[in-house]
Amino acid sequence: MTPDLLIALVLFGLASSITPGPNNTMLMASGANFGFARTAPHLAGVVLGFPLMVIGVGLGLGRLFDAYPVLHDVLRAAGAAYLLYLAWKIARSDSIGAGSAGTQPMSFWQAVAFQWVNPKAWAMALGAVTAYAPREGYVVNVLIAALVFSLVNGPCVSMWAAFGVGVRRFLSTPKALKVFNLTMAGLLVLSLAVTLKG
Repeated sequence: MTPDLLIALVLFGLASSITPGPNNTMLMASGANFGFARTAPHLAGVVLGFPLMVIGVGLGLGRLFDAYPVLHDVLRAAGAAYLLYLAWKIARSDSIGAGSAGTQPMSFWQAVAFQWVNPKAWAMALGAVTAYAPREGYVVNVLIAALVFSLVNGPCVSMWAAFGVGVRRFLSTPKALKVFNLTMAGLLVLSLAVTLKG
């Protein structure tokens, strides 16, 4: 990978990691509802799970979807259904940091697995592999792309969780928290609509 291509990959990783999407919206909601420490496993799952997805896509899953397009459609439908379920859970959350049944932050492994049903993550991974992994030294280039995303993605998604923690102090009343959670649920649904276009 040439230095120019590496710089372009870093910029792509930064632009796609910092912009709103399902991961960032859920991390912000989790930071606001549970605090940074309880959101950390979710955060770590995103930071590790997405580079693993880049490697998986780069080493063959993209070709599998080319050969069997119906698998991609099935994955998109499953991802959309899961995102709607997560939006519903966020909308129903009614107390900060409550340990009530069904109200807990996403775990590390749930966040790793979520990358595979996240439409924005698929678009990012496919874009990274197709645009920034030249055929010469392909496997090494895929691994470099995964490493770049791991390094760039961590600070970006951490900022979203930290922003959620920052707004937490303004959510001291049940009404304010309900408005915030409904807004986050709405943004999650909106991010789904945007990423499923096309």
